[in-house]
Amino acid sequence: MEMTDGMSRRAAGRRGQAEHAPGPRGLSAPGPAASRRGMLPASAAAGLALFGGAGCGTGGNPSGAGSGAGAGGGGRSSGKASPSPRRTRRRPRLPRGGRELFPRYRMVGYCGLPGAAALGRLGSGDPDERIRELEEKAQDFGDGRELMPVLELLATVANPTPGPDGEYRTRTPRKTVRRFHELARKHDALLLLNVQPGRAAALDEVKALREWLVRPDVGVALDPEWDMGPGETPGETYGHTSGKELDEVAAYLADLVEEHDLPDKPLVFHQVSTSVVSDEDAIRPADGVPVVKCADGIGSPDLKRATWRRLVDDVPEGMHTGFKLFYEEDTEGSRLMRPEEVLALRPAPEYVVYE
Repeated sequence: MEMTDGMSRRAAGRRGQAEHAPGPRGLSAPGPAASRRGMLPASAAAGLALFGGAGCGTGGNPSGAGSGAGAGGGGRSSGKASPSPRRTRRRPRLPRGGRELFPRYRMVGYCGLPGAAALGRLGSGDPDERIRELEEKAQDFGDGRELMPVLELLATVANPTPGPDGEYRTRTPRKTVRRFHELARKHDALLLLNVQPGRAAALDEVKALREWLVRPDVGVALDPEWDMGPGETPGETYGHTSGKELDEVAAYLADLVEEHDLPDKPLVFHQVSTSVVSDEDAIRPADGVPVVKCADGIGSPDLKRATWRRLVDDVPEGMHTGFKLFYEEDTEGSRLMRPEEVLALRPAPEYVVYE
């Protein structure tokens, strides 16, 4: 069976009451009403309310890590006027150097939303303290690679209610995204903007984040579990996406990379079950956009290993892999996998994220 029988452990929530996995898209999730899946959208809405509503702004002048300009030397020559100093532009780089993410780095991150601790470690306590904690934890995952800390912030959050536009999603306020971008830059970390589209189009939600995506230290994480079809409600059933839709997002990001001469811009897609992503072969390589398939799900180490094998079997060539660990759900009746156990997975995950 898949990690905790697919959706069932997520549906059974923090009590760990597993039932059985859902069928194809559109079937309702099992489990009691007070399930983890049912609580997550409500928790997100409560967290967003603390920050004054929704809206991801656009526009503004991009300024990114590693994109500052240096001054060239002038000097006088006999009998001639000194030439004007020439400014040389250094190409934008990743937060910890270079322009290619893999295989130099392994990403290690926390995900979440401030004010909504149920949505991940990043949403609890002081953010600076969380990042220092993350940096310390990341040291266990090097295994011959340099480490790239990641803050995976929920930038578009699925809602259990339609909202004014009927899209069943809320956009995290611009000031919150800016705050976490500043934190990421302060700690030489990557900011990943996580998108739970609700009934909105995933590409439209990504385009709404363009102000941030033109920066060299900001990438995208998509959560197809919350990509709902017509008539579907977040928290009641799994969402779904296709390789074609993911490929469209990758192509959009590749255009930004080319236009702004950016370093690699990762595109992560989370996958809790085989049913939530179809036709992965349609995801074509895009210059400057490493695509990472992150195996989500909840369960004991043995269940997580089994689901890992199922999800990464026949992974398209050139696609990278990631792995999510859950502080609470994974430890209900079991334990959290240790770093050496995670690194023993094959292929070894290139992104490890804690929720």
